[in-house]
Amino acid sequence: MKKKTFILIVSLLLLAGQSVLAGNVNRIGTAGATELLIPAGSRGSAMGGAVVANSYGVDAIYWNPAGLAWLEGTEAMASIQPYIADINVTYAVIGTHIEDFGSLALSVKVVNIGDMIETTGSFPEGTGSVFSPTLAVISVSFAKALTTQVNFGFTTKIIREDIFEVSSSGVAFDFGFTYEPRWHGLTMGLALKNLGPDIRFTGSGFEQAINNRPQASSESGSELPTSIDMGLAYNFINEGLNSATFGWNFRSNNLSQDYWQGGLEYIYDERYALRAGYLYSDVDNFLYGFSMGGGVTVDLGETSVTFEFSWTETAVFNDNQYFTMKASF
Repeated sequence: MKKKTFILIVSLLLLAGQSVLAGNVNRIGTAGATELLIPAGSRGSAMGGAVVANSYGVDAIYWNPAGLAWLEGTEAMASIQPYIADINVTYAVIGTHIEDFGSLALSVKVVNIGDMIETTGSFPEGTGSVFSPTLAVISVSFAKALTTQVNFGFTTKIIREDIFEVSSSGVAFDFGFTYEPRWHGLTMGLALKNLGPDIRFTGSGFEQAINNRPQASSESGSELPTSIDMGLAYNFINEGLNSATFGWNFRSNNLSQDYWQGGLEYIYDERYALRAGYLYSDVDNFLYGFSMGGGVTVDLGETSVTFEFSWTETAVFNDNQYFTMKASF
């Protein structure tokens, strides 16, 4: 029965992906709610995003919700990211494993763009008004081990964007699974991310006065940046205190060219980690490239606390940095 359920889930994911993905480089820049694409956490970012098959616990929610099924006990994680163009991203998540039920997690991502000066055709230098756009995503995730080798998970995301006199709300869904064939440390993963209806802005900012009569602009909506992520992880060293894993992802995007992601992770004594990765796309002037980072875990009584950092090469803008703290108890 469980094998049939697994086959059904994979089939539905692939069919859904074929129906929503029609990648077209001519549509780059037309996606809505692009804050959904901002990575969460230092580990995956340091490995170039190549963790669809080997992300674990609350760390997995952004990359592949099926990895949440590996959670033991309760975890909380917070991440701060000085993003491109003086944008700041704050992310927090808490998750717990419930015996005989599965794992649940709640996460919040807030993107603060900073203060902006209002300008109009009549006042190109500014009207004197200042506004601060804020983008937020609240997510609820569930994951469960279907068998000893197969995990399945999904995430429901509530999207909210407030930009001066207009706002938008929407919903998106992630689905994923991981499979361990028990063959030479190999793990496979698949995730369908950001599947949902178009997102639309509404508000008084669209209203215009023509001949002293208010007119409202009709905004047709923007597609969400949906993707299918397929990944492999190979734990090629697992001896004594040493562990090393190679990760590889292929990501098919609906509104941009595809990505290839590769990463390496070395862990000593389950406490000290070094990571590196690379994100590649053949699009001209691609924004990202090499990444690296590390982490250290300390025990504080019955609680394990992990501090992690990652750096990502970013063209044009200042390079991205992620600072993450995670507690397991």
